[in-house]
Amino acid sequence: MVDYEVTVFTGNNVNATTFNIVFIKLVGTDGESEREHLVSLRGASVASFSVTCPTSIGELVLVEIDKKPLLLFPEDSWFLSKVEVKSPEGRTFTFPIYRWISDSMVHRFRAGKETEHKLCFSLSWNVYVEGIPHCMKADSPQSLPCEVRFSFIKQTEFLFTSTTGSGPHILPHLSLFFYVKLFQTSFPPSLSRLKELQLKGLADRKERWTNIDDIDRVFCCKRTDISEYIQQHWREDAFFGYQFLNGLNPTMIRRCKALPSNFPVTDDMVQIHGQGSLSEEIEVICLKLKQEPANDNPIFFPTDSEYDWLLAKTFVRSADSNVHQLNFHLLRTHLLAEVFSVSLLRNMPMVHPLYKLIIPHTRYTLQINFLARLRLISKEGTSGGEGMITILRSSLSSLTYSSLCMPEDIAERGLEDVPNFCYRDDGLKLWDIIHRFVQGVLGYYYKTDVDVQQDSELQKWLLDIFEHGFLGQTGTGIPQRFTTVNELIKFVTMVVFTGSAQHAAVNSGQYDFGGWMPNTPLTLQLPPPTKKGEATEKTLLNTLPDVNATVQGLATLWLLSQQSSDFVPLGHYPEDHFTEETPCRIMKEFQRELEVLSGAIKKRNEHLEVPYTYLDPVEVENSVAI
Repeated sequence: MVDYEVTVFTGNNVNATTFNIVFIKLVGTDGESEREHLVSLRGASVASFSVTCPTSIGELVLVEIDKKPLLLFPEDSWFLSKVEVKSPEGRTFTFPIYRWISDSMVHRFRAGKETEHKLCFSLSWNVYVEGIPHCMKADSPQSLPCEVRFSFIKQTEFLFTSTTGSGPHILPHLSLFFYVKLFQTSFPPSLSRLKELQLKGLADRKERWTNIDDIDRVFCCKRTDISEYIQQHWREDAFFGYQFLNGLNPTMIRRCKALPSNFPVTDDMVQIHGQGSLSEEIEVICLKLKQEPANDNPIFFPTDSEYDWLLAKTFVRSADSNVHQLNFHLLRTHLLAEVFSVSLLRNMPMVHPLYKLIIPHTRYTLQINFLARLRLISKEGTSGGEGMITILRSSLSSLTYSSLCMPEDIAERGLEDVPNFCYRDDGLKLWDIIHRFVQGVLGYYYKTDVDVQQDSELQKWLLDIFEHGFLGQTGTGIPQRFTTVNELIKFVTMVVFTGSAQHAAVNSGQYDFGGWMPNTPLTLQLPPPTKKGEATEKTLLNTLPDVNATVQGLATLWLLSQQSSDFVPLGHYPEDHFTEETPCRIMKEFQRELEVLSGAIKKRNEHLEVPYTYLDPVEVENSVAI
């Protein structure tokens, strides 16, 4: 008789343990064990026991696990993290699982790097609106697979933050009591801040602002160092220009080698207004608010009256904000990250190396996008409407693969040598670090191009992305098939970068730059000015969002900028999907490189008037989780 020492690890999620009867069977190359009852498992987070076999069953390839409820007790859900088995020969086999088991079916899990096991999620695509990336078909967050839903902590904090800021109070008082008792904490900071807005009686007021200083009544509820700086400097031309490099939308600006034909500005016009030459000046020298030249479409200069120029800049900031939110934030990070995630879950078995590599970078993405469609971009949401769909369709039609790959994007926009461009500097370093990590891990599993070409799961994953994310548009440059290892490495680098670093760059600073509403008004109430010399402070105030819209916008930005208690920074992997020595070593090197970069960014920021923190690896979340 020989003994196999089995250790079962239950996740640390709330309610992850099981009180059902659990059974296990070990399957090896030379035989299998009997189906054994795990007596010591009930309610335990880690449990060890022995499975006895008449003789050695060879190299372990599979464990079979199932559970049954006790008589008169309900069937519960159990989050099984992993199973480790030490053979009589002294070898340890690890089976990474990280799944909820909620039924009485027999579940089979393999070890190692084999990719033929077809344990994928049964998911369907859904066409939310024609002309934009497809999404996962789901009726509610509860219909999502348990593994991709919010944790209890995330769910509780998100509901508190979102419902107390602007919407109806849907959380029962019992949930609040349970939250406070379970975590022995006071109200989440976001709850008190957003509740304060309603206590001030501003959430339902629909009148316009009568004085810029009155907006401070909302702004005072929550300030950051950067938002306070912006309140002091938002009128300045230098800061107006700065935001296109290191603000919320650093992905729009590009080098202009020649003026568009519909922008009739000459050197003489610029010199008349004291701005030097077009070929020499890189600061903001003039603005035009509509596309076609016309008598009712004046060109604005810094030498115009204070409110003519400020009003023109306000329209530009609002337009840039809307393009940022819909194109560079929603489409290019949230919607694409969902496509990458759904395709992964549909096509990749859990033991596939690509699944192990990418799954941490999909955490919470499906549920946060479901909620975004429900609360923000639906017809009933705060940002929905036909105009939004028009912008999304237009943005997708012009999206290219190269624009999603940061080194190529920076080069195409001609911004390689622009000074003081922190987004570029930090982003390129992050891209390189992620690329080396991906190259190391995938290079371990794919030795030749033929290995890539013959991996059917890999090819299906990519084709699903091409067809459902980019709607089969060949002009995007998205590949339909991987033919080389390098193609695979580049694409996976883009996937990881998009869901982590790029999302952080366009999301994390939303409250910093939008908390002082006049700097980034999400909506405007008047059309662009058609004449000069008529704008006053009252004109500006009548153009800005009213009190109610300001409060709603502030609440939304506060929600989208929050870091949850179970935030997982880039490079941290709480779940041990990889068990082989080489990938684990490469992961440690990845983490060390990120630590070095973080230290360099912090040191640089000490000397900046406006620190750029959004791509500091410790501030970058592993996935699109908010």
